[in-house]
Amino acid sequence: MSVRQNGEIINNNLLYNDYYKVDFYAPEITKNAKAGQFIHLKIAKLEDRILRRPFSICNVSNDGTLTILYKVVGKGTEHLSKLKKCDVCDIMGPLGNPYSPPLDDEIPVVIAGGYGAASTYLLLHNSQQKGYLLLGGRSKDDLILVDEYKKTGSTVLTSTNDGSYGHKGLVTELIPDVLAKNKGKKLRFYACGPMGMLMAVGQQLLKEGFDAELSLDHLMCCGVGACFACVIKVKANNEDGWRYARTCSEGPIFKASEVYYG
Repeated sequence: MSVRQNGEIINNNLLYNDYYKVDFYAPEITKNAKAGQFIHLKIAKLEDRILRRPFSICNVSNDGTLTILYKVVGKGTEHLSKLKKCDVCDIMGPLGNPYSPPLDDEIPVVIAGGYGAASTYLLLHNSQQKGYLLLGGRSKDDLILVDEYKKTGSTVLTSTNDGSYGHKGLVTELIPDVLAKNKGKKLRFYACGPMGMLMAVGQQLLKEGFDAELSLDHLMCCGVGACFACVIKVKANNEDGWRYARTCSEGPIFKASEVYYG
């Protein structure tokens, strides 16, 4: 069940480069939040920008703390980075459908690109079965939460396009090694990141005989399924073979086998 409440900022700190972590006190949201869901945030004191902004829920705690990560990419996130402790933002959430937690005999494998890693942290943090994080970015500066994931007991494998950290190449190139090392074991795959990466991950895993849960979050306006601004194509039993699905209300989590890749 989603609610709307005022969330008071506890901390709003620079992690490194343009990445920030903000903690809100939002107990009515945290008590129902699950990995893969998101909030829709109205940024305080940003009077000339009325639209809310969606952010993946990175973490929640029993004391009512809600954590999101963001990168300064425009006026809205730049303004958010300047908010201080005790500033209050209007928050709607938790919204969207969550990831399915791995079963007791399944090894979770997360494939994340850039700050897509924020969406999947709570999943591995809560998982009883320790798994893998395959984290990719353009350079070392785009790899976030590496140490935090390691603390969950996850095996972290990294790749960068420029070779500045980990494997030089695409994050999808790390998948075959994980498959080879876990032959005969049950794996459950999850992914979040840029759309191009997610399409490649979905198609690659389907060819290998695996399905995956993809977080296909898009730019959103309303966040509740009313405006059709955040649609993606999914398979459908009609003449075209596809239909539009709203990522805010029908997603953001979709199975790779449901996505239309045409």
